[in-house]
Amino acid sequence: MSIVRRVAAEELRLMRRDRVAMLGLVLLLVLSAIAAFTAWEYQRGAQAERQHRQAQVAHELEAQPDRHPHRMVHYGHFVFRPLTALAAFDTGIDPFTGHTLFLEGHRQNSANFGDVRQSSLLLRFGQLTPAFVLQVLAPLLLVFIGHAAVARERESGTLRVLLAQGLRPGQLVAGKLLALSGVAALMLAPALLALAGIALGMPAQAGLALALGLAYAAWLAMWALGVATVSTLASRGRDALMALLALWTVSVVLLPRLAPEVAAATLALPTRLEIDIAVERDLAALGDSHNPDDPYFNEFRRKVLARYGVSRVEDLPVNYKGIVGMEGERLTSQLFDRYARESFTLQQAQVERLEFFSLPSPVIALRRLSMSIAGTDLSSYRRFLEQGEAHRYALIQALNRLQAEKLTWASDRNSRESRISKEHWHGLAEFKFVPEPPAEALRRAEPMAAVLLVWLGALGAALAFATRRLQGAMR
Repeated sequence: MSIVRRVAAEELRLMRRDRVAMLGLVLLLVLSAIAAFTAWEYQRGAQAERQHRQAQVAHELEAQPDRHPHRMVHYGHFVFRPLTALAAFDTGIDPFTGHTLFLEGHRQNSANFGDVRQSSLLLRFGQLTPAFVLQVLAPLLLVFIGHAAVARERESGTLRVLLAQGLRPGQLVAGKLLALSGVAALMLAPALLALAGIALGMPAQAGLALALGLAYAAWLAMWALGVATVSTLASRGRDALMALLALWTVSVVLLPRLAPEVAAATLALPTRLEIDIAVERDLAALGDSHNPDDPYFNEFRRKVLARYGVSRVEDLPVNYKGIVGMEGERLTSQLFDRYARESFTLQQAQVERLEFFSLPSPVIALRRLSMSIAGTDLSSYRRFLEQGEAHRYALIQALNRLQAEKLTWASDRNSRESRISKEHWHGLAEFKFVPEPPAEALRRAEPMAAVLLVWLGALGAALAFATRRLQGAMR
């Protein structure tokens, strides 16, 4: 057995004798296992429920009786955001955003029924997921277990004895680090098993699961390096403990809470009321299709008549009301899309400003990377909203086209003759969400992965410096 491995074995033996540390480790492993199981069970149940509701509302839409197409425009439709398999590992922003969109004519609604709004306020303090356990609790336990790894030897006087017997400082520190890394690997094991299960069940997600596992391995390796560095520099174990607790509090608790507040204060989003007022103002400026004297739609009617070579809307081969409906929907949808793009652009700017804090607080980088890979970040949420809006626009315009082509101007004014067969509703309700390709998710995670690698390199250099300083102090 090499000297480094013997040092690591002795350190692990001392850890096993520490009942408080072992109890904490066992509790963390149990908590990780429970988190993985409950998160997977919730994800599976939520996904099954959403699929069931999606099929139900699609059936209800297609089961509508003979109706006027414009009544179907206002009848509306629901679409539900599907969950990725990795959402069980890291829920990201999903609990705070809605997962249900109501699609109707003349409006672009936001998603509703976020879990935080439907659950206890305790949910705001963090869900029990494998990501939360590894991001917050595992580093804290590493601090308590390993803070005295090297400082203990200095404080008790055994360091000089070990060095006098020929043990080099590098071997001592490497052995202590190896023991800490073994504990960190044990902490990571339940999450890795969960990710392996996801990869085996869904081979298309295997690359993402592997990347997620490597990211969290790098995160715990950072803390093992950090704990070993501070313990090597400190003269007493309690000094190392206080310094490491301060680092954990600032980097894992304080900065991640403060950073979003700073981003929101410096790049404030308009309130929902302000947006609604602005939208209504711009809608009024677009024109009123129900007003025969409206300048825009007067000109639109003239162009339509000229295109078909007639002088009256009654002589058009299509129903003018349906044509006006299609034009009105086109105009309002362009307006809604513009406001949505502006809002998401501002939100993305907030996210980018938040990423500046990943340099002093690498847990922010880990969270951004984790959410990107799990498909639970802002970009994935925007993807759902945009695909839902594209489906809404296609659905409403299909109904407007039915009014234009299946009803005449005369029959549209007679309530008994203004219905069309219910067979026309078939095929309109199907919504297929296209998730982000894995390669694109990995590409978006690259900047935050680079931050973690920089931190790993910096902490490795710091530990090397502390080791050389330890050699100098013993001369």
